[in-house]
Amino acid sequence: MNPLEQPVLVAPPYRLRPFTAADVPVVQEASSDPLIPAITTVPASGSRQAALAFIQRQHQRLVDGTGYSFAIADSSSDQAVGQIGLWLKNLSQGRASIGYWVAPSHRGNGAASSALDALAAWGLAQPGIHRLELYVEPWNEGSWRAAERSGFVREGTMRSWLEIGGQRKDMYMYSRLPAR
Repeated sequence: MNPLEQPVLVAPPYRLRPFTAADVPVVQEASSDPLIPAITTVPASGSRQAALAFIQRQHQRLVDGTGYSFAIADSSSDQAVGQIGLWLKNLSQGRASIGYWVAPSHRGNGAASSALDALAAWGLAQPGIHRLELYVEPWNEGSWRAAERSGFVREGTMRSWLEIGGQRKDMYMYSRLPAR
């Protein structure tokens, strides 16, 4: 695969930008959340070294051509509040998936919805992407409400879809298609 170019996307009052070393604190905060490390690639260790390695892996996704990982950053302060990514594993079938998290101290401020709006619009404008998918834990009402506010439609429950903490878990499957 060819390396990808990372854009900066506007997602008022946030922007989506590449991760930098200045984002170590938000990765460390996410590491302390009981679920983020279990369902994402955020390290369970809150060390600076582990956070920097996570940031490096996000940059490597571009080099490998496997996806785009963005820090969700406050537009005025540039402080990162979370992460959102567009993953291209199923691009050959015209599908891409989105994953995201918001650090606990920044939840409830619309960061996920704003980031989803911006990334979904941008993603669906990319050549070869005809469908966006995301998977949300049924108990995570804040996350599935953000998805629905951003135009994603719940298609159903994927039973025993993912292993989390040694247990098989159901996930809601959401999709968003280009406007017709």
